Amino acid sequence: MFIEFALESKVLKFGEFTLKSGRISPYFFNAGLFNSGSQLATLADYYAQKIAQSNIKYDVLFGPAYKGIPLVAAISTVLALKYNIDIPYAFDRKEAKAHGEGGVFVGADMTDKKVLLVDDVMTAGTAFYESYDKLKTINAEIAGVVLSIDRQEKAKDSNISATKKISQDFNIPVLAVTNFESIFEYVKENLDKEMINKFKDYRKKYGS
Repeated sequence: MFIEFALESKVLKFGEFTLKSGRISPYFFNAGLFNSGSQLATLADYYAQKIAQSNIKYDVLFGPAYKGIPLVAAISTVLALKYNIDIPYAFDRKEAKAHGEGGVFVGADMTDKKVLLVDDVMTAGTAFYESYDKLKTINAEIAGVVLSIDRQEKAKDSNISATKKISQDFNIPVLAVTNFESIFEYVKENLDKEMINKFKDYRKKYGS
């Protein structure tokens, strides 16, 4: 189960955490701590399973720098070896390179292609919009997004989550390996009443 894997990897923690947004959250998810070969392989397997089960039509897998780079390479490998889906992958640079092969993108050519974007977590959707603007310059179209976790909480100044907003505005699927509701179910079955109440309060205040 992904939630247990995330807990064992110290990626998912319960307690009291101040997020960048200033919100006090009863849980924290730091995908950067999936940092060993076996953890990355297992994580990629969860993504690959989600992608293989989806009906998204795409030509290239794309991972935004920096966290998306090892992720997209690992997912591409698992898709090829386990699911016999051999899809090229690419990623971007934070800054364009002036020498050598140059440019913003590295890997498979995405010009005029349908792209499946893989990332760890989406809060405000900043990485998505940055990727969208970059990909638009080569006429590449984002066909869908796959994340580790959907926090299912309202974006700032909005009544819906960033994932819902992007899905609606761009008419694309935004999939996630796990989400707030699944984590809350785990909490209800395995943690004490105090933590359950913290999750209830958080959902009431910020849930989308």
